Amino acid sequence: MSTPSPGRASSRRKVGYAVAWLLAASIAVTVGVVAVNGIGASIRDRGPTVNDAIRQAQLAEQREGSASPDPDDPRSRKEITEDFGVFVVECQGAIATGVRTEPAPEWHTVSYETGPDDDVDAVFAKKAESIEIEVFCNRGVPTVADLERKTLPEIDD
Repeated sequence: MSTPSPGRASSRRKVGYAVAWLLAASIAVTVGVVAVNGIGASIRDRGPTVNDAIRQAQLAEQREGSASPDPDDPRSRKEITEDFGVFVVECQGAIATGVRTEPAPEWHTVSYETGPDDDVDAVFAKKAESIEIEVFCNRGVPTVADLERKTLPEIDD
C-alpha cells in the first residue's frame, strides 16, 4: 500500500472544493430562478391578470354574499355619474346592490360588484387610467364612500 503524497492530497482537496463550490453555485442560481418565476408578476409590478382579478372578486363575493335586505325597507336607486360613465346602485336600508354600469365613450367596465352587501364597488378603465368607485347606503340612499383615480406607469416592451 502506498500513501498518497502531500501534493496529491492537496490537489484532490482543491478539486473537491471546486466541485462543492460549483454545486453550491448551481443550487443558488436554481433557487433564484425558481423564486423569480414563482413571484413573477409581483416582482415586475404588473399584478394579477384581469381574469385572475375577476375570479378573486367572485370568490370574495361568494364569501361575503350573506347580506340580505329587510324586505320592509324602501328601495332607493341612484345613478352616480362621473367622467367614467354611470354606476347605478340601489339601496334597501343599509344593503347596497350594484345594478349596472354604463361606461362613457373610450371607457370600459373592468368589474363591478353586484352585492347585496354593505357596500359595492366598480372599476372603470381607459388606456392607462382607472377609476374605482365604492358606494354604500347612507340612511337608505346610495352614497359615494370613495373614488380612487389611478394612472398606470408606462411599460416598455
